[in-house]
Amino acid sequence: MLILGEKYIFTKLEIQRLNKKFNTITNITYKDKNPADVISQIENSLNNTPMTIVLNTKAKVHDDIIKYLTNLKFKINKNKLNIISIEHFLEKYLHKCYIPENHDDLHYLDDIQGFTLSQRVFKRVVDICSALVLFVVLFFVKFKVKRYIKAQSPGDIYFHQSRVGLDNKKFVIVKFRTMHIHDTHSDIRTATKDDDRVFEFGAKMRKKRIDEIPQVFNLFRGDISLIGPRPEWDKLVDEYESHIPYYNQRHVVKPGITGWAQVMFAEGRNKDDTRQKLMYDLYYIKHYSWKLELKIVLKTIAVIFNKKGI
Repeated sequence: MLILGEKYIFTKLEIQRLNKKFNTITNITYKDKNPADVISQIENSLNNTPMTIVLNTKAKVHDDIIKYLTNLKFKINKNKLNIISIEHFLEKYLHKCYIPENHDDLHYLDDIQGFTLSQRVFKRVVDICSALVLFVVLFFVKFKVKRYIKAQSPGDIYFHQSRVGLDNKKFVIVKFRTMHIHDTHSDIRTATKDDDRVFEFGAKMRKKRIDEIPQVFNLFRGDISLIGPRPEWDKLVDEYESHIPYYNQRHVVKPGITGWAQVMFAEGRNKDDTRQKLMYDLYYIKHYSWKLELKIVLKTIAVIFNKKGI
């Protein structure tokens, strides 16, 4: 695979995933370079095996390079050459939607629409069935969880917080408490890897997603779905929107207990991570299908049982 340009910077995790699909990955920059040298680099990178050229271009591309790439399709067997834009590449190979950093091109918003009536009805039926199952699970784990929480961090076993849902409407989410009781009005940090606010059993619940089970109450009320973007704290939403103006686009559907971003990307630690997760959320909304829903469920189960994914 040959990547031309630096419009999008791939994460380490993405490079690892791509290494499993492509034998070699070559990065070629073209900005402020002699076009002939760039073309020479591309020539040297081509071989007889199927080649994918990713147009990861942001700066203006010289006419000579465009002409070379256009003629390349006639020189190489079409079955052995795939020239693809970074936008389409991310969706096809990494299952996420590209969102621009400069906010000059917003055409991608046309593809991000809420679910149809039939899709909403189908998801609601699945949500009710899932809620019945989770009620049973909650009944069996509640007493053990209560005992551990009381021992390590006295106080209410449940955690209540205002979150943002469908159409920017706020609701109060219910989860098992994983942090020591603290002032959430003055401390609006996101949880970090070794957060001293999280007690020992709380960390174990987070790892296994056990703390999410009480969201069954929200699921039954219709605040959330089983699957969807993560319901985010309203205070953080305000902060994210100030740095990521298109962040609100994820609220065209209900949030979920689990979701594509949750199983494809580690928990967000900063605004860059939040932007990455948003790309996965938008992909889920754009490419929604029952097959994708099933894949998310299977990946969630894999996460619970300490597997790396499917």
